[in-house]
Amino acid sequence: MSSASPRIVVIGSTGMLGAPVTQELVAANFAVTALVRDPEATRASKRLPAGVALVAGDVNDVKALTAAFRGHDIVYVSLAVPITASASAWRVESEGMKNIVAAAREAGIKRIAYLSSLLHRYDGFRWWVFDMKREALSILKESGIPSTVFFPSNFIESIPYRSRQGSRINLAGSPREKAYWISARDYGKQVARALALPGDASREYVVQGPEPLTIKEAAEQFAKHYTKEKLAVGAAPLGIFKVLGLFSPTFNYVWHISDAINNAPEPFQAETTWRELGKPETTVATFAASFQ
Repeated sequence: MSSASPRIVVIGSTGMLGAPVTQELVAANFAVTALVRDPEATRASKRLPAGVALVAGDVNDVKALTAAFRGHDIVYVSLAVPITASASAWRVESEGMKNIVAAAREAGIKRIAYLSSLLHRYDGFRWWVFDMKREALSILKESGIPSTVFFPSNFIESIPYRSRQGSRINLAGSPREKAYWISARDYGKQVARALALPGDASREYVVQGPEPLTIKEAAEQFAKHYTKEKLAVGAAPLGIFKVLGLFSPTFNYVWHISDAINNAPEPFQAETTWRELGKPETTVATFAASFQ
């Protein structure tokens, strides 16, 4: 990529998924600015490459977003809903997307890239989190700003970072469906390739990894190939989380997301993505073997 590479602002750069994407954008020679709440703390954490510029801001502040976006070409959006959030909370993806679009228009941004999900298409229940994701997508598409939207399968990183507790990987319910698990690093490489494509047409990509596994199979593969210590895999009945979710937003989140992961059909849909952006190579086994 040349010295005239697009200048990109990354929202969500320090998260489980945002950090690997930011690293791959830097590796692809993008000029990257990370929007963070506390630049000094982010710099001290060393989670981001040294070449990343840092700017203070938050998606609930249009004025700060506009100032951060000026002089850039692309905004990459990776927003996470806190597991403790309730339906009455400020909706970070939909309300945040409204603010991002408003600031992008004001600052002359040429493209918005957005990390969505495949799971939000699941219709086995009605859930405010999935409604929020659908609304965010609609806001982006109706903005008139060219967009690149990624619809990923389950990320392998969720096993060690979200499901693992000590020496145990805890699951909920009994899975019926398989998903094409993808590593955040492989996804980041695809993001970098997608955002280097010429032209102003909007694009959508389904992001899937090289092999289909149920969440139980994926957890067992991770435990089998993880070399630092012996891990056990166990599952609690999903109904327990449904009942506890009546009183706790956290358990309500676990119930909904586990039900969707267990039961959402996921046919292979990434032919175009692999052809245009490259085929992912990381399996759950190879990821676990190298995980620190």
